[in-house]
Amino acid sequence: MQPADESGYLLADDLSWERICRQHRHANGMWKPGRMVVETSPQNYQVWIRSQRELSLPEKRYWLKRLGSDPGADPNNRWGRCPGFRNRKDKHRSPSGQYPMARLIWIDWTRQAQIPHITPEAQFPDEPLSHLPPRGFVCRSNIRRSDYERGGESETDFSYAMALARRAYGEDEIRARILSERTNWDNHRGNRRIDLYLDRTIRRAKAIIEQARHQSK
Repeated sequence: MQPADESGYLLADDLSWERICRQHRHANGMWKPGRMVVETSPQNYQVWIRSQRELSLPEKRYWLKRLGSDPGADPNNRWGRCPGFRNRKDKHRSPSGQYPMARLIWIDWTRQAQIPHITPEAQFPDEPLSHLPPRGFVCRSNIRRSDYERGGESETDFSYAMALARRAYGEDEIRARILSERTNWDNHRGNRRIDLYLDRTIRRAKAIIEQARHQSK
């Protein structure tokens, strides 16, 4: 489905429920204005945001990047999944041959979101892998694994491990954060496999950070 006039709508795609709750709901659980939330497949969501004003394509791309939308889902002539119809992607097909049905989670028919103005030249660059805090200062901001979603569990773990290593978190802390925040371990079943995977991921992340720090001196 698609609005008749796309100019006042954003479609954030491929979002987790944690990100939905953090970005599109208030702390008291109430939904923010102008949202329509659709579960497109189990634990995978799209959010339509109705803006009070028209949005240019550069603005849409800027805000969708800030919202963690699927980078491959460009807002130019974008279509979303319609609740009540099945998601017939092969990867969602069950052993019995069934496909999940897209479900309407929430819709706000009346209100609109106040999306701040930006200049068309505004940039929100990806955090480069070699980026370091200012010399002599260690930033230990309250970051989350969901802030570093990269489209896959392993890619997200590695990006998150890099971010934590840059902030001088120790190996045990990094391991504990990933274990507590990652929910899907289908690719690494069993404690031994998970331990080996985390050792390898954290070791690689710390090695890259140390190399970058050495080169910056």
